Amino acid sequence: MANIVNQNDINQLFELDEVFRKINALYGPPPDWQRPEGFVFLARIILEQQVSLQSANAHYNKLNAYLSEFTPVEILKLSDEEMRDCQISKQKSTYLRELSTAILTSKIKLESLRSLPEHEIRLRLKSLKGIGDWTTNIYLMFCLQAKDIFPTGDIAIINTMKELTPAVTHTEIYAFADRWKPYRSLASYFLWHYYLRKRNR
Repeated sequence: MANIVNQNDINQLFELDEVFRKINALYGPPPDWQRPEGFVFLARIILEQQVSLQSANAHYNKLNAYLSEFTPVEILKLSDEEMRDCQISKQKSTYLRELSTAILTSKIKLESLRSLPEHEIRLRLKSLKGIGDWTTNIYLMFCLQAKDIFPTGDIAIINTMKELTPAVTHTEIYAFADRWKPYRSLASYFLWHYYLRKRNR
């Protein structure tokens, strides 16, 4: 899969909706937030659920510094107390252990996901406790570079669309985003970029 942020797709998106020209005029194109696929970054996305990126990064850095190596084997060695000391909630500890166990038992093989159709990737990821639509969408976008993903439930995306488009309700927002097909991942990158830059993050 090609990188989400490329000039040809940006030009196509500009033709679909002038809101992206406006964002580009203010802040330039979004960064290429591509991440390596695999356990470490899926675990990081789990840590990013329902918290700020700053908090998630702090929790990851503390956990990573505590571990000799960030692997499923090392995650499963940690006690509940050690997880708490690394600022990992009980719920997210459960999710990280579930993912670690699934990898070690070959319930899921993250390295093989790229070769599968999107619906199959979704089924396999969402079969794991703690991985729902948002986490799956972020993994597809950032790690697998899927080009037409709209991350349902992302508060930053929803708030930015309420600010920049006529869409207000969730139904209107999802319907409005349909006009950005097949570049909804890139559109989401622009919306995140606007959200973060406006807040000096």
